[in-house]
Amino acid sequence: MGGDASPQTWCPSGEAHAPESVVLGVRSGQDGRVVYLADPVPASEALAEVPEGIEPRRILRFASHCVSSCVNRRGDDCTLVERVLYRPAAQEDAPVPRCHLRARCQWWQQTGVAACARCPAVSTRHLADDTLAELVADPATTQEQLDEWIAAAG
Repeated sequence: MGGDASPQTWCPSGEAHAPESVVLGVRSGQDGRVVYLADPVPASEALAEVPEGIEPRRILRFASHCVSSCVNRRGDDCTLVERVLYRPAAQEDAPVPRCHLRARCQWWQQTGVAACARCPAVSTRHLADDTLAELVADPATTQEQLDEWIAAAG
């Protein structure tokens, strides 16, 4: 992630194949929560170790540069993190997970600890039967749609 002084922010739900991509963490356990790595590992190295036939984003979370062309961008803000905030936090009083990305993380800079409390539950590839995850991941989802789904799920 370098020591340069550029204001480049990083996406904690980034692309695996961008040249700068690193592994943020590994999905673990039955609930698939992310366990963060202490130090970044270049995505290219990690991808070479994923067995054939396994979708890397099912088991790894990648971080890469936030880019203006991202479908989740609105000006300088990330709309994905706005939708992620609709997901319940794992534990409201739990300590913020250790994360090597935080100093440059777009989500942290935009929303602070609220995003960190939900970040371990975010997966780039989610299970087909997780409607809330599908809604959160879809850039076309509005806050009204999320409110309606949450009210109906009740």
